[in-house]
Parts: sequence; structure tokens; C-alpha cells
Amino acid sequence: MRKYHPLKELLKSRIREFVREPETIFWVYGFPVLIALGLGIAFSNRPIDRVFVDVVQHERAEAVAGDLGQDPGFVVEIHEESACRERLRLGKSVIVVVPGDSFSYLYDPTRPESVLARQRVDDVLQRAAGRSDPVATEDRHITEPGNRYIDFLIPGLLGMNFLGGSLWGVGYAIVDMRVRKLLKRFTATPMKRTHFLVALIGGRLIFMIPEMIVILSAGVLFFGVPIRGSFFSIFILAFLASSSFAGMGLLVASRAQKLETVSGLMNLIQLPMFILSGVFFSPDRFPDFMQIPIQALPLTQFNYAMREIILEGASLFSQGWRLGVIALWGGISFIITLRWFRWN
Repeated sequence: MRKYHPLKELLKSRIREFVREPETIFWVYGFPVLIALGLGIAFSNRPIDRVFVDVVQHERAEAVAGDLGQDPGFVVEIHEESACRERLRLGKSVIVVVPGDSFSYLYDPTRPESVLARQRVDDVLQRAAGRSDPVATEDRHITEPGNRYIDFLIPGLLGMNFLGGSLWGVGYAIVDMRVRKLLKRFTATPMKRTHFLVALIGGRLIFMIPEMIVILSAGVLFFGVPIRGSFFSIFILAFLASSSFAGMGLLVASRAQKLETVSGLMNLIQLPMFILSGVFFSPDRFPDFMQIPIQALPLTQFNYAMREIILEGASLFSQGWRLGVIALWGGISFIITLRWFRWN
């Protein structure tokens, strides 16, 4: 007589459910690759950024516009002062030059592009007025794999996909089964609660492996993203993070009774982390008072650790405290889930 183990059968059922849903396969494996391709193309081999500069109507306006026009990155227009101010307010220009015996610059100091434009515009006008640099300088342009935006993006996409896939693949699946009364049927089977919960996490970890391979392969094949760390370190970090995020998915679904409820809870968790944890840009951009809660987020530490391993060749041991933060989130989530989880 064939013997069935609950954990094994639950894992098989999770895998079959996944492969029978083509749309899920696309969102898990195809969508991150499309994001990488889109952003990688958008931020690579870009032409010189055009800076829109307005010059206030004045007897010297044509001369000033001509001086600025020597820089191919400037798009210069001449308008009345009121029109210049309106265009600046609407974002049609980033800086306004008011000519005269001296130059005045109108710009928004909270816009980084305006601050940089002020420096570039002033440099061009000062040189046109005869300023010379006391020290000769030379520009040497270096574009190497490892310091591009796409190199920064690929590890962040891994973290985004692991977090989103774990929350939706575990949390949403549980509540969906609860809504369809399937969880009540599981209670009639020779299965422990831990079998069920571990099977959900285990299924998520199985799907994690091809996710990691697909995203990293896209980065390497299409954009030449360097992988300087060991694949073993990358796998262990991905395994730990997916386990931790799956534990969080279990927690949000432990009591939720409706799909709308668990969807809202998962978005409440993942969307702030997508913004704050350095998926698309560095969390260092946020003010100092926000750094403590940001650094406490598991996705933040995953992104830092994965980038250091992939781009800098850091060892897994050097990321020990970051691994501890990630594991702490998952461990606490799983422990609370064991106490709070309800079949009904």
C-alpha cells in the first residue's frame, strides 16, 4: 500500500496549481524581465540631457542666449519676464536668466536639476565673459559594468520579486482557500498545521530558484551585469529572504476573512518597502530621521546585501548582521502565525 506524507502531497498540489496558471507564470517570471529591459534601455546610452533655459527679454538677451547656445545640452528661449516665471512654475524650464550689468538666476532650489542647471549656466556665462581656469582639467569618461543604473536595478528587482511573490503566493493563496472553504476541508485530513504552513513556504522557495535565474540571466545577457560574488552566497541570501517574506505572508493571512482585506494588508506592507528600501533608488536619499525605520526593514537589508555580493564580491559572512535582520522578521512572523492562524 502506498504511503502518502502530508507535506509532500501539499507541496505537489502547490506546484500543480502554479504551473496551471499561465498568467501567474508571466507576472512572476516575465514581468520583472520586462521592467529590467525597459529601465535598462531607458537609462543606458542616453544622449546628453537637455536643459531648458529661459532668458528674460533684454537688450543683452540675444547675446546671452547665443553664449548659452554654445553648449549642446541647453535649449534656450527668450521671453518676457512674466512669461519666463510662468514657464518656470509650469516646469517648462528649469532656470531663468535675468541679464543686465550682472546676471540673476531664478530657479527652485528644491529641484536637483535646477540646482545643477544653475551651476552649468553660470559656468558657461562666466567663461563667455573671459574667465579662465587657473588649473587645466581633463575629462575622462568611464562607463563600466558595475556602476551603471541597470547594475543597481537588478538586485533591487530580485528583492521586489521575492517580496511580492512571497506575499501574494502565500498570503493571498491562504485567504483564497479560506474563502472557498478549502481550509475547513484540510482540517479533516491527517495533516498538522505545521505541515500546511511549511508546504506553503516550501512551494514559494521552489518557485524562487527559477525567479532568481531568470532575472540574473536577463541582466547578464542583455546588459552585461557583472556577478562578482559566489552563486552559493546569492542562493543562501535569496533562500533566507524568500523564507522570511513568506513568513510575513503567512502572518497577514492568518486571520483575514476576505480577499480584499488581505490584498490591502499586503499592499500596506510591500508598497512602502518598494519605495523606501532601495529597489529603484538608494534609501540614502531620504532624510536622516527616516533612516532608522528604513534600515530596520528586511527588504532594505536584502537589497544592500545582494548588491554588495553581486557587484562587490562580498562574502556571505560579511553580511551577517543583515542576514540576522532578515531572519528576525521571518522568525517572528512565523511564530506569531502559529498562534494566530485560524482555519475558519
